[in-house]
Amino acid sequence: MLQKVVRSTIIDAPIGRVWAVLRDFNSHDRWHEVVAQSRIEGGEPASRVGCVRSFTLKDGNRIREQLLSLSDEEYKSSYCIVEATVPLQRYVATITLKPVTDGDRTFWHWESSFATPPGQERELRDMVAQGVYEAGFESLRRHLRAGSDLRAGTDDAPPARATAGPMPSRQVRISRFGGPEELEPMPGEAPGPRSGEVRIRQRAIGVNFIDIYLRRGWVPGMLALPGVLGMEAAGSVIDVGDGVGGLLPGDRVAYLCPQPGAYCSVRTLPATHVVRLPAEVEDETAAALLLKGVTADYVLRDLGRVRPGMRLLVHAAAGGVGLLLCAWARQLGARVTGTVSSEAKARVAREHGCEHVIVTPDYRFADAVQRHCGGADLIVDGLGDAARDENMAALAHCGHWISLGQASGPLQPLDADWLMAKSITFSRPVVFHYVATPDKLAERAARVWGALAAGTLATPVVERFALDAAARAHERLESRASMGSLVLVA
Repeated sequence: MLQKVVRSTIIDAPIGRVWAVLRDFNSHDRWHEVVAQSRIEGGEPASRVGCVRSFTLKDGNRIREQLLSLSDEEYKSSYCIVEATVPLQRYVATITLKPVTDGDRTFWHWESSFATPPGQERELRDMVAQGVYEAGFESLRRHLRAGSDLRAGTDDAPPARATAGPMPSRQVRISRFGGPEELEPMPGEAPGPRSGEVRIRQRAIGVNFIDIYLRRGWVPGMLALPGVLGMEAAGSVIDVGDGVGGLLPGDRVAYLCPQPGAYCSVRTLPATHVVRLPAEVEDETAAALLLKGVTADYVLRDLGRVRPGMRLLVHAAAGGVGLLLCAWARQLGARVTGTVSSEAKARVAREHGCEHVIVTPDYRFADAVQRHCGGADLIVDGLGDAARDENMAALAHCGHWISLGQASGPLQPLDADWLMAKSITFSRPVVFHYVATPDKLAERAARVWGALAAGTLATPVVERFALDAAARAHERLESRASMGSLVLVA
């Protein structure tokens, strides 16, 4: 016999704010007191009907639930349990929100039906009614009132309401193109968010080779001087502008933005570049992983179409992107060869799935690749011009060459007839074109977090520098001595 549990309440917040939390099928580990951790399986967006969330309760029970319906017009969603260690059978639940005009509040109706083993009817009914629904009501009230980082409980908790005026922000700027010495810490301001924008208190900022290219002036027109470098960071939402859905003050987030400006302690930017962070992903991990992980995702899935047995050559295999490519490609069944500049880096590359490592401080590797595997079907190259001829020699016929960077200098133009000698195809992708919409960014980010949770990707090796020490971080990255990812701590 099916049981039915029905609970309703009034939340003292506008319906848009309440729905922004509840429509995210993977948000409950951020606000519900009984949920320990949660993830969406298969890297799907958390608002896609049919996605499955796998979560653990604080009492140790594990549950998998599937999103059955989602309506932004009706403020309504439904879901079911597909597998659980709790004996709730044929469980189906529906959440419905209605606006309350008196005081701009929200009516929240939560109901479910389910069967139970004989003798456990009352126990499980009370668990759902009190431990899940009523506890959930109070948990969300606290979340909306606090407007703070629930996980960290930090002293610098942001205000619950938007603050329109500018806020102080420590920044690292350059006034002219050149070496690391051009990076200059100085005070600045982050303006209040306009429509469609979000203001973030940053705690960790990713350092990438594109920052060095911009500092040197190798990407003309992308950075106006004086300017602030940096394309990614992680932290907490301070406040949001009009029209921003799915983000609330206190939400832990990371972003990948095509406009530089991340080398700062507080930043205002379009919300379309921002994703919420799973509870288990630390800020430094997110800042070290988002841009590089998304890059590995589109390189292996979209451009490389990596498949079992494919011969893959990864340059800088012990670097931030290189380690991710080696591990993920190995899981996909590729035969991975990597190049590194030292024996210490070779050990790290092998630990992350690189089958064969070539130690070469002078960009000589083609003969070794040909001897080892008969040529590479796919090369992922961040070295640039110094490796140009060696890449061509290392490729197998009909191979594909993906140029991700130019650490040794800008790649000189390639002659089409030169590529034709081996029927080579060549790609020069830009990561931001592969995350051009919020849905695409969320989808790729979810795959990265999913691969991290599954153990396909290891928690990245991180070298930390204070924000004001950004120049030293650049020197370290350019020295070819670093391993893993570099992060600035704000």
